[in-house]
Amino acid sequence: MLKAAIVLMLLATIASLLSGLVFLVKDDENSTRLLKALTVRVTLAALTIGLVAWGFMSGQLVSHAPF
Repeated sequence: MLKAAIVLMLLATIASLLSGLVFLVKDDENSTRLLKALTVRVTLAALTIGLVAWGFMSGQLVSHAPF
C-alpha cells in the first residue's frame, strides 16, 4: 500500500511538472498558474520524501543495496 502511494505521488509530481511546462509556454506574463504549479510540485515532492522516510522508519521499506 505504501509503495503504491509513493508511485501515485511521483506520478502526480510529474503531472504537475508537465502542467507547469504548459503554463510556462502558453500563459501570459501576468498569470500566476505557473507559481501555483510550482507550489503544488514542491508540496508533492515534500510529501513523497516524507512517505519514503516514514516507510524506512516503520520498516515497510527496506534497502537491499550492498553498500
